[in-house]
Amino acid sequence: RRTLSLPAAAIEALRAQRELQAAERAEAGDRWQEHGLVFCTAVGTPLDAANVRRAFRKIVTTAGLGESWTPRELRHSFVSLMSASGVPVEEIAALAGHASSRTTEAIYRKELRPVLRRGAEVMDGIFG
Repeated sequence: RRTLSLPAAAIEALRAQRELQAAERAEAGDRWQEHGLVFCTAVGTPLDAANVRRAFRKIVTTAGLGESWTPRELRHSFVSLMSASGVPVEEIAALAGHASSRTTEAIYRKELRPVLRRGAEVMDGIFG
């Protein structure tokens, strides 16, 4: 386990989720089963993998991204965005929860290319 800061957009989305869940709880009435979950079914029970995939597919289709995306690809997108923004591989590894940057480099090598190139670019700048 680790503690991460959340971006403002994520905090805002979680607050909206809390309001949505309060409405679902009220609508479910006696059928609601409290499990203390942030994301759950319309009656408070844990989501299963099929629930998550179905909801995710609906979201990406509505967003016009096609149907081939999976929730797992969000992790790859996160690593890609961090790398493209110049975040060092070691920091990306810590954010992704990897024990070392070797895991990050082995699994996400394509996504890390901008970070891996940065060293060469800096050296070119130093030595002209």
